[in-house]
Amino acid sequence: MRIVRFAAASLAAVASGLHGQDLEPRTYANTPIGLNFLIAGYGHLEGGVATDPALPIENTQVEVHSTVFAYVRSLEVFGKSTKFDVVVPYAWASGSATAIGQFREREVSGFADPRVRFSVNLYGAPALSLEDFKNYQQDTIVGASLEVTAPGGQYDADKLLNLGTNRWSVKPEVGISKHLGSVTLELAGGVRFYTDNDDFFGGKVREQDPIYSVQGHLIYSFSHGIWAAMDATFYTGGQTTVDGVKGNNRLENTRLGATLALPVNRNNSVKLYFSTGVSTRAGTDFDAAGILWQYRFGGGL
Repeated sequence: MRIVRFAAASLAAVASGLHGQDLEPRTYANTPIGLNFLIAGYGHLEGGVATDPALPIENTQVEVHSTVFAYVRSLEVFGKSTKFDVVVPYAWASGSATAIGQFREREVSGFADPRVRFSVNLYGAPALSLEDFKNYQQDTIVGASLEVTAPGGQYDADKLLNLGTNRWSVKPEVGISKHLGSVTLELAGGVRFYTDNDDFFGGKVREQDPIYSVQGHLIYSFSHGIWAAMDATFYTGGQTTVDGVKGNNRLENTRLGATLALPVNRNNSVKLYFSTGVSTRAGTDFDAAGILWQYRFGGGL
C-alpha cells in the first residue's frame, strides 16, 4: 500500500474537534461550584476533506475513529459561576486521495492537539453551592469563554496527513442562554485565531486567516434530567496561504446536529450526538457521531 501525502490541516481539525465547527449545547449553563467531571468518549467521522489548492491533490476521503478524555472543574471567580476544562483526544485515521493522477492511501494514529478552556458566566448565573442551587431558576445567562489549543498532537512535517497541526490557536467566544419553561434557547459567537505552521510539508510556512463562527441550540428538558437539543452552526473565513500563495479555500459552511443527554444515576450520565454538513462552500463535508460518558463527583454530592 502506497502512502499518500495529503492535507494535514483539514484532517488535524477533524481529529481535534473541528475548530469553528463545534456543536456544543449548554456551554453557558449554570453549574454548582466545587463539582468535578471526568469525561470519556468515542467519536466516528467520515466524509470528504478539502486540501490546499496549491497542492496537486483531489478526491480526498477520510475516516476517523477518535477517543477523548477530559476533566472539568466548576468553581467561583469573583462571585461568578466559572468552569475550567482540559481535553486530550487520541485518534485513528485512514484516508485516500488522488495525488498527481495516482490513487494513494494512508493510515495514522496518535494524540491530536490538546485544548484548555476557561468559561465564566457574567450575568444571570451566580456561583452557588449544590445546596443553594436547588432553589435556582434560570432566566437569562450571558457568558464568555477563552479556549487555547496547543501543538501537542502527532505531527510529521514530511507528510500531509497528520492528527496534530503544529501550531497554536486561540478562540474567544461570547454566549447567551434564555430559559423559557421547558425550552432553553442558546446563541454563541466566536472567532478562532491561528499561529503559523512554519514546518508544513517539508519546511513550507502555512498561514490561516481567523475562522468566525456562530452556533445556536434549541434545548428541551424532559423529566428526570433528560434533555435533547437541535443544534446548528455557521462558520466562515479560514483562507490559507502557503509560502505566500493564497488558496481559494475560504470557508462558508453550515452544519446541523442533534444531542441527547441521559442520566444514569446521581453521578453518571451519557450523551449522544450527531452532526452533518448541509451547506459547504469549501473545507470539510462529513458526518460525525459519538457517545460521551460523564462521571461527576465532589461539591457535596
